[in-house]
Amino acid sequence: MKVSVGIVGCGVVGTGTVALLLENAKVIKEKTGLEIVISKVADKDWSKPREYNVPEHLRTTDYREVLENSQIVVELVGGKDFAKKLILEAIERGKHVVTANKHLLAEEGYEIFHKAKEKGVLLGFEASVGGGIPIIKALREGLVGNKVQNIYGILNGTTNYILTKMLEEDLSFEKALDMAKGFGYAEADPSLDIDGWDSAHKLSLLAYVGFGKHFPFSEIYVEGIRKVDLLDVELGKELGYTLKLLAIAKRIDSEVELRVHPTFIPIDNPLAKVSDVYNAVLVEGDFVGKTMFYGRGAGSRPTASAVVSDIVDIAKSISYCIPPKHTWESEEPLRINKNFYSRYYLRFDVPDKPGVLAKIAHVLAEYNISIASVLQKEKVCKAAGREGQPIVPLVILTHKAYEMDMQKAVGDIQKLPVVEGTPTIIRVEEEAY
Repeated sequence: MKVSVGIVGCGVVGTGTVALLLENAKVIKEKTGLEIVISKVADKDWSKPREYNVPEHLRTTDYREVLENSQIVVELVGGKDFAKKLILEAIERGKHVVTANKHLLAEEGYEIFHKAKEKGVLLGFEASVGGGIPIIKALREGLVGNKVQNIYGILNGTTNYILTKMLEEDLSFEKALDMAKGFGYAEADPSLDIDGWDSAHKLSLLAYVGFGKHFPFSEIYVEGIRKVDLLDVELGKELGYTLKLLAIAKRIDSEVELRVHPTFIPIDNPLAKVSDVYNAVLVEGDFVGKTMFYGRGAGSRPTASAVVSDIVDIAKSISYCIPPKHTWESEEPLRINKNFYSRYYLRFDVPDKPGVLAKIAHVLAEYNISIASVLQKEKVCKAAGREGQPIVPLVILTHKAYEMDMQKAVGDIQKLPVVEGTPTIIRVEEEAY
């Protein structure tokens, strides 16, 4: 059985997808009995050099040729405006769609998913999260009998590479970022990665598949790694923690926490061992318990693997007349809880004199925040403070507290005469495994 596939966008992922479909056509046919045929590949500029030479007869600059000649349309142009227009036009024509566009689906996916359901076509988006890691399929199928409770993800290779280099080579954030750019792991403008937005887009889709609800993207708490100080990475290591940019989705009864931020996790946690550009997603279900998925989160070949996985699934549905399976949507009234409950690492730059800790502890107590441990580094001395005393870092690990209480407490502590500069707040997750 032949199934025609057209691709719009032949950049890094598009080129990899063409290469996989052509080079492994025999493998796919042997495994599935399907013959996946590329109808057309559309790109606005064919003069750019590519790692794989797309055959001349497949090339076009007109995306409409893809729509007219394909049963499955693959959108790999990225961005929002044209990509949305293309996907909705394909759906309106009754074409099945595959996309890797997490930005579009996270922010405007509600309309797209419901239009696909209305028209009875399938929308595959495995490649939008985790590159070659089959996490969407795992949530939809492998864990279908479970009520998903928690999802923890290292979802961005650029930030994970930076934090790995800071930890292992004692590099500042700026130097680690320059190294990432040098190896091609970071864009010239890395804002989407280092400010946490890429991870948040992916978390939005994981929450949709895992919990069966579209949560407004604007409701996700997002904090990136731009302000991470090497000193905190080193002090965290001394306390037995590794710093990661963690995407967290927790379900507690009818409430869901959705947040992305730098997070300390114990060094013996499997997620702490995920280094360099690799991604990992840990999922906890009520029956299966905790499972972890690991692999390359980006790149031409791994992401192409995920794209083709969706193509093959949809081709099976077409060839064997299997009714479309749309993403499950829960009828439960789940809502986002922004006042999450966590442990905290706090660092204050204070004068090295008696009474400082007592003043800070008093404010924390006013907000029902209890101290678990204290670390003061006398040898890590900064410039003299207002009164001439040497300034040293005072680190406090708290027991669990509410986010809003913590923000208010740190705001009050920052106003104390004994505190210099802006305090550092890093959340601590010890239940991620």
